[in-house]
Amino acid sequence: MLRKPVEAALFDMDGLLLDTEVLYIEAMQQAARSLGREMALDFCHSMVGVPEQECSLMIEAYYGEGFSIEEFRGRFYGVLRGLLDAGIPLKPGVVELLDFLADRGLPLAVATSSERRTAERHLAKAGLLDRFTALATRGDVERPKPHPDIYLEAARRLGVAPERCLAFEDSNIGLEAAHAAGAMAFMVPDLLQPLPETRARCVDVLPDLHAALKLLRQHL
Repeated sequence: MLRKPVEAALFDMDGLLLDTEVLYIEAMQQAARSLGREMALDFCHSMVGVPEQECSLMIEAYYGEGFSIEEFRGRFYGVLRGLLDAGIPLKPGVVELLDFLADRGLPLAVATSSERRTAERHLAKAGLLDRFTALATRGDVERPKPHPDIYLEAARRLGVAPERCLAFEDSNIGLEAAHAAGAMAFMVPDLLQPLPETRARCVDVLPDLHAALKLLRQHL
């Protein structure tokens, strides 16, 4: 199943380590309603895995002329802060999987489309930041996911060839990036199920991180 010896593991953040995608969607929909608008769930799902700047452009196009993205963003972040202040929930199985990989001496990195300040704050609040040797973010590369740059940068910071890295993603866009980087990529779906072309790029599609741990115990 694993085509190369495993020397490191790379992780997406939102929807994979942190159960935050649902919070982002709730904050977007509340912000839209506060401006007298509605934001369809399907449209929210279309932004899963997309970097923040690109999401802003999508929202501007969605509502059209006369829509203030600055006002929307201000309200969105106000709602989001309130939601996150209650705590940042982990996805099931995160701690057990990270413990297992660390016990085997594998360096770990996060490869996220979030900006560094956001990623560090959220990982720290969730109690995960110190578990990772490296962090590659949107601001560290020229091209966002689905381009491979963030995963290539994460592997570079660990000093490990990408093809000797496991990569874990929850979105189709993110899985495409991990695969393009040459990593051994697994999808653990959050809000969206894998597209047929995504399944073809995966080592496996797993229901949760508990299943990832069970599989890796058999192969590492």
